[in-house]
Amino acid sequence: MIRLENIAWAPPGKGRATILDGVSFEVPSASYAVLMGRTGSGKTSLLEILCGLRAPISGTVWIDEREVTSLSPGERGIGYVPQDGALFPTLTVRQQIGFGLRMRGVPAPEIEARVLEAANRVGVSALLDRTPPGLSGGERQRVALARALVVKPSVLLLDEPLASVDEETQDDLMDLLQKTQREHRITVLHVTHSRREAVGLGEWHLQLEGGRVLVKNIGI
Repeated sequence: MIRLENIAWAPPGKGRATILDGVSFEVPSASYAVLMGRTGSGKTSLLEILCGLRAPISGTVWIDEREVTSLSPGERGIGYVPQDGALFPTLTVRQQIGFGLRMRGVPAPEIEARVLEAANRVGVSALLDRTPPGLSGGERQRVALARALVVKPSVLLLDEPLASVDEETQDDLMDLLQKTQREHRITVLHVTHSRREAVGLGEWHLQLEGGRVLVKNIGI
């Protein structure tokens, strides 16, 4: 479950206009929600507040009935795929996927087993010793997804995960996202500009406009 209550946020700097102003909504557990809105409306900032990379001016963040507003990203139980995957350019796919586990102090044998499991789940087992410059756009997104899933999150945040790939690859990744969400009953919040993605994936549809979520309904 994801719940935001009266979230407000403005960019740093005196006199900067508020981007998010009283944002409140809830995404039920084990459901797939899609968030849409114009460029600059605050969608990415909202995801970063959810995962702890930005602090709101006011309001509270709840994950699975637990208030996490003041917790660090690693304490929130969230997997996050930023725009374009944001892979580390010099790390191998194996190292990319295991990064979050190493930061959490997971023993090396367990890291290896979980990396192999996650890589197999998203279809990148054959790429484990390669680095991002040798990967296609779709392969990079699969690696980023594996990196987010390997920590076994209850909530997955996706920021334009299909924007940089062709339509055929989008179809493959949409199938993967849908299958992963259903099999593991993860609560997903997926930011996109694509109505095609929204219709194909979203059980819940949210519209961010004027600093607030103005539309919320099921099955658009």
